[in-house]
Amino acid sequence: MIRRILITALLTGAIAGLFLSAIQLAWVNPLILEAETYEQATSHDPADDHGVLAESDHEAGWTPGDSIERLAYTLLSNLLAAFAFALLLAAAFALRGSIDWRKGLLWGIAGFAAVHLAPALGLPPELPGAASGDLSGRQIWWFAAAAGAASGLALVVFQSRAWWKLLGVALIAAPHLVGAPGGGGHPSTVPAELTSQFVAASLVSNFLFWIVIGASAGYFYRRLAD
Repeated sequence: MIRRILITALLTGAIAGLFLSAIQLAWVNPLILEAETYEQATSHDPADDHGVLAESDHEAGWTPGDSIERLAYTLLSNLLAAFAFALLLAAAFALRGSIDWRKGLLWGIAGFAAVHLAPALGLPPELPGAASGDLSGRQIWWFAAAAGAASGLALVVFQSRAWWKLLGVALIAAPHLVGAPGGGGHPSTVPAELTSQFVAASLVSNFLFWIVIGASAGYFYRRLAD
């Protein structure tokens, strides 16, 4: 059983990680690079007549290069994330019993809803230069939204009693009723149109990513049983 789960996760992670990287390279990364030009433009003080760099609000950290190095780190992170998600799905398949690519597809949609869609309702994906708030508070809220959505969906789908389903709905809604942490109080350097394009690109690419994970994991898990 463990061997079946691991092989399913490895095969699925490789396919889904490469798939997401290709979409990001063609669609998402150009938006990030464009946003970085706006962020870099604000690092100069327009009031400084001698063109001296102004002190930034935070120290610039290490970032990968703009070509092969950036692509390599993106690919590595996508492969690792895809493997981790596929491993969770394969473990869930082992608990639920019969599975195929169609049922895996539904699991993939549920994974997208929990990990990306639910948190994005309060904290949409952000480009470099966006006005973000306290990082720790945002991370805590994101985790609460994702965990609430995952557990809530499980109760709604797999429990037959009405009060369990109501509890599931409450778990999904609770983080949003509390509200996500606000922005950082400074204006964003990124145009609103570019931000909207990035949010759409991020959500669509991750939806397709989870479709591939769910269907592939269901397919391989079923085939490895033969």
